[in-house]
Amino acid sequence: MSRATLPAGALVVSCQAHADSPLHGPQWMALMAMAAEAGGAQGIRANGPADVAAIRAVTRLPIIGIHKIGDPRGVFITPTAAAADGVVRAGADIVAIDATTRPRPDGGPLAAQIRHIHETWDVPVMADVDTLDAGLAARAAGADLVATTLAGYVGGTAPDEPDLRLVAALADRLDCPVVAEGRIRTGTHARLARAAGAHAVVVGTAITNPLELTKRFVRAMDDGR
Repeated sequence: MSRATLPAGALVVSCQAHADSPLHGPQWMALMAMAAEAGGAQGIRANGPADVAAIRAVTRLPIIGIHKIGDPRGVFITPTAAAADGVVRAGADIVAIDATTRPRPDGGPLAAQIRHIHETWDVPVMADVDTLDAGLAARAAGADLVATTLAGYVGGTAPDEPDLRLVAALADRLDCPVVAEGRIRTGTHARLARAAGAHAVVVGTAITNPLELTKRFVRAMDDGR
């Protein structure tokens, strides 16, 4: 298998924009990725073949490709083998997939999707998990990296802070790189994630979502009245 992966200590910038954002669209995400690279990012996370292809055209940084086409209330991130195929064809170096223990849309086991990606494309798979048990199961199923992306988002309301305890628990138990992702909003959060054992850190909204950041400032100002 290809060993294309993330450098130790890498900051990965998640370049994604919802449909209600003026930045939604491949051309804008490509510019966002260029800005992230200029700022020192060592990897990009991107959603969908169109955005992945546009970003691949402007950078040689490792791209973690995902495709959010599943059930928003269930397995949502790259839920099928076909979804993975699309982002790899577009230029992704790593494929991230939902590796929670929820039922998968095709009814098959997680290991089958991971095996398909390995055998068809020879690229690493990053398992987006929500718990320690899911992370252990994902590694046993063949995942090459395990990320805390979905911690707090399954079956409840996500807290405000990143789940650094899960980062530490995964790092202690796994023999593969652990990636910290989810609600990492400050440089201090990123530093603490590294200290907890994260191989790399993914930051999205705090860098690439001016719409949400503006709303937060407005809410904070309103609360102070």
